[in-house]
Amino acid sequence: MIEIEDLSKNYGKKTALKNLTLTIEPGQIFGFLGHNGAGKSTTLKSLVSIIEPTSGKIVVDGLELKANRQAIKEKITYVPDTPDIFLQLTAMEYWDLLAAAYNLSDISERRLKLVTLFGMEERVDETLSSFSHGMRQKAILIGALLSDPDIWILDEPMQGLDPQAAYDLKQMMKKHAQKGKTVIFSTHNLDTAQQLCDQLAILKQGELIYNGSVQNLLNQHENESLEEIYLGIAGRIDDQEMVDDIEGESHV
Repeated sequence: MIEIEDLSKNYGKKTALKNLTLTIEPGQIFGFLGHNGAGKSTTLKSLVSIIEPTSGKIVVDGLELKANRQAIKEKITYVPDTPDIFLQLTAMEYWDLLAAAYNLSDISERRLKLVTLFGMEERVDETLSSFSHGMRQKAILIGALLSDPDIWILDEPMQGLDPQAAYDLKQMMKKHAQKGKTVIFSTHNLDTAQQLCDQLAILKQGELIYNGSVQNLLNQHENESLEEIYLGIAGRIDDQEMVDDIEGESHV
């Protein structure tokens, strides 16, 4: 179980996250939704100790993160929102580096399965800098999943993936949660959120504005799509006259 209590993060006078409180149960796929700058990545980076919150606390399986970073690190894997790291390494060198960092003694079988799943068998000796965005994303995902820890924290993990790789990752996420483990991810894709999430947190300008299931959200807003509901509570509600005006101008 992950408990986030009154978590806030300030950058000078700017508040990126304000008094976030929520609980993430094991066996769930938990999704974070929100516009750019809403606080999704700040929350995920706080969970993996990349960012130090200004106030509040995070508790993972009864251990407070601030006092137990190493023990909690062993429970978590993380995929950042950009795959542009360690670009000078080959894919195989990158995976070997992660294996050494996590003291993984025998990863060859699991690595082979992941490499085959993501179709990278012919690319393992090429540098990450030579890859497209999607190929880098696949390499980062393989590295993150080598240790198969209890908690997966994935920041926009489907971004740049081809349809087959995205589908395979979604299936892995579902199976991981079915084993009683936890998947936490952020996304801008509402269809993906609706397909996968047991619970959602919607953030707006650093504040939590919804926490619950997709179905409960739909039930609260009858005859509206998830897209319409999301835009209604998280941002500007589409003004049809404005859309019509813009479309009309484009045909002048």
